[in-house]
Amino acid sequence: MSWFDERPWLATAGKSLDTLVPVPETSMLEVLTRTVAAHPERPALEYFGWSATWEEFDRLTDAFAAYLQDQGFGRGDRLGIYLQNVPHYAIATFAAWKLGGVVVPLNPMYKDELVHVFEDASVRALVVSSAAYASRVKPFTAGLDLVVTTGERDFGTDLPEAVFGSFPEEIATGCPDFRTVLEEYSGRTVEPAVLTADDAALIGFTSGTSGRSKGAAVLHRGLSSNAGLVARNQGLTADMRIFTLAPVFHITGFVAQFMASIASGAGLVMNYRFETGTALALFRQYGPQYMAGPATAYMALLAHPDFGPEVFAPFISTMSGGAALPQAIVERFEAKADRYIGQGYGLTETTAQCAAVPRGLRAPVDPDSGNLSCGLPLETAMIRIRDEDGTELGPNEVGEICVSGPMVVKEYIGNPEATAENIPGGELRTGDVGFMDPEGWLFIVDRKKDMINASGFKVWPREVEDTLYGIPEVLEAAVVGVPDEYRGESVVAYITLREGQEITPEAVVAHCRAHLAAYKAPHEVRIVDALPKTASGKILRREMREAAAAGR
Repeated sequence: MSWFDERPWLATAGKSLDTLVPVPETSMLEVLTRTVAAHPERPALEYFGWSATWEEFDRLTDAFAAYLQDQGFGRGDRLGIYLQNVPHYAIATFAAWKLGGVVVPLNPMYKDELVHVFEDASVRALVVSSAAYASRVKPFTAGLDLVVTTGERDFGTDLPEAVFGSFPEEIATGCPDFRTVLEEYSGRTVEPAVLTADDAALIGFTSGTSGRSKGAAVLHRGLSSNAGLVARNQGLTADMRIFTLAPVFHITGFVAQFMASIASGAGLVMNYRFETGTALALFRQYGPQYMAGPATAYMALLAHPDFGPEVFAPFISTMSGGAALPQAIVERFEAKADRYIGQGYGLTETTAQCAAVPRGLRAPVDPDSGNLSCGLPLETAMIRIRDEDGTELGPNEVGEICVSGPMVVKEYIGNPEATAENIPGGELRTGDVGFMDPEGWLFIVDRKKDMINASGFKVWPREVEDTLYGIPEVLEAAVVGVPDEYRGESVVAYITLREGQEITPEAVVAHCRAHLAAYKAPHEVRIVDALPKTASGKILRREMREAAAAGR
């Protein structure tokens, strides 16, 4: 037995597997059925004055499922969802699952990325806002069987100008309209598919070693297990509310908020997208008790003139995920809001959290780096630190973080090579480097790969470089991430130009924003005479990161 097999984190958390109420590993359809039966009249969704009880939510998902079924959508089919935090998202997700389908959450900043995502995931149907469809998504939908568009004002009776002021009242798309479908199919039901814990629930796209994102097959087992643990460990009950601080299309928001709501029966307060003043107003209106989101959101809340400690009085838990949480932000937030921010660690491949700071405990600080611990492993997770040869290391020894447990995804779809390399024997090799102290606290030190983590979103340099090479004036390009107090990391591009050519950094950024999600576009572009290379011509990224951090 190794040191990790002793699970020192259980004692630190003050828990024992023998005394904990187990969290079921089942399908999320079964979890929803239990919640509807237990709390039919309690609020399930709340959205700018509009609300639906659990019983009403169940009927809405039935109506949309009946429509999808009439269009030929069935077991194993993939439904892409290209939306912000809106009620349509929740309704479409469970409608697909009721037919045995698989959900493909899509970042609503995707542009050219949709080509390979639709192809790799075999997306058959899509739910997309009419504004996004008209402005950027339509050219990529020719191969889909069905596109349903949503209106920005379909739900909600008091939509804030700060969020919705730029949207026209209605955009005609020629596609079936989501709200109209719900009205026409109201009262229709479907016979729910029989799903097991081992069925695929969603395909989450995560960056890969080739620069092309990989689709990870997330199981119902992982969703039900992790959602149940979030609900139980954060003390969530059906008389509470969860605020969607993190976007639902991100694995953190999907599991630690949306699925946790289903597991606990707590109402989900949806916010379209994060806008600081609107979030503070919704806190005052609904009094949520829990939320999870990136450090950048907490920083923005602190800086807003409407910030006040009274809006956080109802919260019993505030969690951060998706990117490293600086200790200074925790201290500043606690001083002003009288609430401690816990932190979690996970990836798409671990169905969000595989480690977290338990409610009621405080994360220790690594005295060498000053970094906060990202938490203790969840009771169902086995986290080991391994060296480059795969040998297990001991306490405080630095190596690659490896995770196994019910939350680890089954495979990368259509990519057996990546599955074998990154999930051998069901244990995920995260590519993150860290260590575990003798009490079981996990610390992240660095990344094994060159991945950039910008505001909680993963950016693979090669993808940005490929876009840069599409600029005629560019001769060579290299992209690195540098520490950024606000974003965690910023994307910095170094380019050299073809002889006799000229281009401004602003034009380079504009080109990238036209072809990539905004968070992938370089925050800064530096035009240099030559890129640092080895004798064999390999670009020296470490030197570039050091130069970028030094402002050179």
